[in-house]
Amino acid sequence: MSRPRPEPVQVVKQRRDAALAALVASVPYARFLNITFDRRGDELTAQLNFDEKLIGNPFLPAIHGGVTAAFLEVTAVMTLTWANLWERIESGSLDVDELAAGKLPRQPKTIDFTVDYLRSGLPRDAYARATVSRSGRRYASVHVEAWQDHKDKLFAQATGHFLMPQDAAKQKTADQDFVAREATPPKG
Repeated sequence: MSRPRPEPVQVVKQRRDAALAALVASVPYARFLNITFDRRGDELTAQLNFDEKLIGNPFLPAIHGGVTAAFLEVTAVMTLTWANLWERIESGSLDVDELAAGKLPRQPKTIDFTVDYLRSGLPRDAYARATVSRSGRRYASVHVEAWQDHKDKLFAQATGHFLMPQDAAKQKTADQDFVAREATPPKG
């Protein structure tokens, strides 16, 4: 019995890159900040490409704290979405053409996001990687670390908790249940 021949590596790489490009393009703020992603297998590294508009304090100069927080949050959401789509991307069940056309899966929603500013972000490119600590059907926890010149010298880190997207049928049922509970008058 012979196994099916594996896809050529160029086809697999092209499918992964197209899926990632579609996901990143779906976040307008990531495009505005010029955040790009480098993919190595299933691991993503985000890059905040420096631009003068990112400076918050021109006297230091330092990257604005809101830009840093947004960079970390975008990295966390993209990494979490990528991790959840990985098997569908690998199997080919996720249609890359549909992704490129804007038919994207729903992304996780932020519940809370805590940023630790460890030092000033210098006026140069910054990098970040997120680690999914826990990912269940409803909830996920992600830790993100950002650096500039040396990975061991972090300038910021964050921990976030996210509400995972439910498929449309489950969400509709949950919404209907909520409406029914709210419409029912309290007893007593």
